[in-house]
Amino acid sequence: MRTVKIATWNVNSVAARLPLVTRWLDSARPDVLCLQEIKCEESRFPAEAFAELGYHSEAFGQPTYNGVAILSRKPCMDVLRGFPDDEEGAHSRLLAATVDGVRVVNVYVPNGQSVGSDKFDYKLRWMRRLREYFDEEFWTDADVLLCGDFNVAPEDEDVHDPELWRGRILFSKPERAALQEIRDWGLVDAFRLHVKGGGHYSWWDYRAGSFRRNTGLRIDHIWVSEPLAERCTSSLIDREPRGWERPSDHTPVLATFS
Repeated sequence: MRTVKIATWNVNSVAARLPLVTRWLDSARPDVLCLQEIKCEESRFPAEAFAELGYHSEAFGQPTYNGVAILSRKPCMDVLRGFPDDEEGAHSRLLAATVDGVRVVNVYVPNGQSVGSDKFDYKLRWMRRLREYFDEEFWTDADVLLCGDFNVAPEDEDVHDPELWRGRILFSKPERAALQEIRDWGLVDAFRLHVKGGGHYSWWDYRAGSFRRNTGLRIDHIWVSEPLAERCTSSLIDREPRGWERPSDHTPVLATFS
């Protein structure tokens, strides 16, 4: 297998962040980049701008909210938009495709708003559906990669102040338990294969100088099946784009396989 670099990034509007995404693609040159929260319909997705950099693109969007996309150097095959049993009008939160033999599942997990709310219950149901989707569609010995904005920090070390966040949205017990259920399918956190300890975050609030103070959460992830975990040679969070002008509140996460 040749060396392959796969990345994920919640761009918080692909239209607003297009100059940043193309700038980062031009320097980082991943083979695959999964985007979340593109906030546009497929007809308005800037595929031509990415084609100029050598990327094919597949998008699954809706006006103003949500939306996911996959950019890849090689064409995407067997593209799936949404869960197989989604009803018409369901949120655009899952996009799956096979790229160079790897089944890539790109997700934007619901935020949940606040613990105990209707949106929180929807989040937990959506996460259960994601586990069911993996049970029904994949074998654990296949090359499967799940990535995206999970909107959950898995462990204390993934939160700048665990006691402050404990029980709150993005770090409550029900969310973490639902995330563990997904991981128990047979997925490995690519980042934690190579980087241990706290202080490594992928999201910082726009307020209160959070990025400058590094008061963030690690909620953007790349999880892989065991065969891919064995070939994962590195993984990192690229903080640089978060410091650019008019950034997303998230920053890219990358994993390399060989």
